[in-house]
Amino acid sequence: MDDNSEPPSLIQYSEDLSCGFIAIVGRPNVGKSTLLNSFLGQKVSITSKKPQTTRHRILGVKHNSDSQLVFVDTPGIHQNAKKMMNRHMNKVASATLSDVDCILFLVEAGKWTEEDDLVLQHLQESKIPVIMAVNKIDLVKPKEKLLDYILEVSSKYDFIELVPVSASKSKNLD
Repeated sequence: MDDNSEPPSLIQYSEDLSCGFIAIVGRPNVGKSTLLNSFLGQKVSITSKKPQTTRHRILGVKHNSDSQLVFVDTPGIHQNAKKMMNRHMNKVASATLSDVDCILFLVEAGKWTEEDDLVLQHLQESKIPVIMAVNKIDLVKPKEKLLDYILEVSSKYDFIELVPVSASKSKNLD
């Protein structure tokens, strides 16, 4: 190979194939890792009821007939990051936002906290398109409350899409 030639490509993509990186962000315990596992159909990210289980970025790749999606599971963005580990996890999650093509902001149905506001503040500083996924819709009773919640959160930001999902039940993930 001479100095002017291109290195051989290991993967040949057709013009019909799209690829992109999607960061899954949100406060702790909204179901980011569960959502990643549900998207992929297998467990690649640890899940726990204990907050801040995910401490590093975890990548998961979903292959479709016309696309390849690289999901980036991030630690939960949270307040009161007094310990060095907590500050590091917030930094990892925030730094991921500049390295992706799209952001999937995950919130818990029926519950909006100051930490959700903190995540939203990070998103407003970014120029990357944001999809909001409202998770745990299966736990909202009565279902009429879900519509009120969706209307409320949709006014907080100009999301390109807002999708109600249940990561644990694999509902509405398409």
